[in-house]
Amino acid sequence: MTEIVIIGFYLMVLSILGLYGFHRGLLLYLYWRHRAKAPRPARYFEELPKVTIQLPMYNEMYVAERLLEGVAAIDYPKELLEIQVLDDSTDETVEIAEAKVEQLKARGFDIVYIHRDDRIGFKAGALENGLKVAKSDYTLVFDADFVPTQSIIKDLIHYFTDPAVGMVQARWGHLNRDYSVLTRVQSLMLDGHFIIEHIARNRSGRFFNFNGTAGIWRRQAIVDAGGWQHDTLTEDMDLSFRAQLKGWRFIYVPHAIAPAEIPCEMNSFKGQQFRWAKGSAQTTRKLLLTVIQANIPLKVKIECLFHLTNNFAYLFLIILAALQLPNMLLRRHMERPELLLLDVPLFATTCLSIVIFYVATYRALYHDKWDAIKRIPLMMAVSIGLSINNARAVLEGLIGRESEFVRTPKHGILRRDGNWIAKKYRAGSKSLGTVLELGFGLYFFITIILAVLTGSWASIPFLVLFLIGFLYVGMLSFYQTR
Repeated sequence: MTEIVIIGFYLMVLSILGLYGFHRGLLLYLYWRHRAKAPRPARYFEELPKVTIQLPMYNEMYVAERLLEGVAAIDYPKELLEIQVLDDSTDETVEIAEAKVEQLKARGFDIVYIHRDDRIGFKAGALENGLKVAKSDYTLVFDADFVPTQSIIKDLIHYFTDPAVGMVQARWGHLNRDYSVLTRVQSLMLDGHFIIEHIARNRSGRFFNFNGTAGIWRRQAIVDAGGWQHDTLTEDMDLSFRAQLKGWRFIYVPHAIAPAEIPCEMNSFKGQQFRWAKGSAQTTRKLLLTVIQANIPLKVKIECLFHLTNNFAYLFLIILAALQLPNMLLRRHMERPELLLLDVPLFATTCLSIVIFYVATYRALYHDKWDAIKRIPLMMAVSIGLSINNARAVLEGLIGRESEFVRTPKHGILRRDGNWIAKKYRAGSKSLGTVLELGFGLYFFITIILAVLTGSWASIPFLVLFLIGFLYVGMLSFYQTR
């Protein structure tokens, strides 16, 4: 009886993950169906409006000047720009940013340096504080790791000629996409989000979210939605759902690109993923009931459910990982073990949806499906390896455990004479999560040996993905803390 319960629970968990895989396939279908429906402005402004650029910072000494120079190079009338440097820093960034602000003032820019000592509300608090004194009806937000393209405002601003539009989002590019294996994996993950998910959701009439940076907000949309709030770590997702529930339209413009620096070491990447996963769980806890009760179409509610709970899949992935060995051993004692091989088609279907999803992404952006096929196995393995980190984040978000907004370290990466140059790393400390990742790697090493000895050949390809994922994430985390 115990064997049936364990195997049944295992298949149930795998089926839940399969449901998220089916949703990924649905997004891919919506993308293919609506990809030709590119948004266009209702009209063009005869007189360009004033725009406030908000630059929230916290200890960004390596990239502050780069960001400010990028903003100063934007092709938009200088008299119609207001720049707010919203600096909560406690290190050398204060002197660096203040000096750069004075330089830009001398060059004729309307720029103000706003420094807070308390850091109340973290990034959301800084944005809300800046909005109180902003001089325009439109605010463009850039995080410190971005380098704006010159055309970014003109690419986005004209969509606001439609009075129902509350936010217009640009696509993220990658300054250091080819810096390492890790940055290539991250770029593939992000490209899937910005090409397939955003286009599918936006052009099919579903909700999509502001990504915290590289987007312009109509001030009234922020006010109507209740303003920037800091009870979640993903203030961008929280405000996005509240604004769309109020009836504001969002527009995604993929041809408008804002390049950014991808985290180049594992602990920074895990910290960023932790914040995003925990914040999405907090937003789910805060808004899911509101979404369910809202007067919006059922298809939008269903998409919101999957969108909000997407990171919950990591909880089920950890359970699935833990059950691999007992499931494999127990089924060998069943009278008809071949009847229980439902996991093979479920695994295969889920993996196939991932492969098609990212091949479609890569073809749309880079016109090279074979390079995508080479990168996808490691990307899948890294996603598995992140499951301990992200599952803990989701649990903390669901139970309401408070934590500080931890910035993602930036290193001012640039390419010179064909070589990548990065300023010093600020690696995280060794943690229990890293130990667990290495422990799971050892667990799957043993599981693969037993799979070979027992002839469970169908399971081995999937077990190898788990092995590589946990060992890669764990070992790189451990090494880069040195």
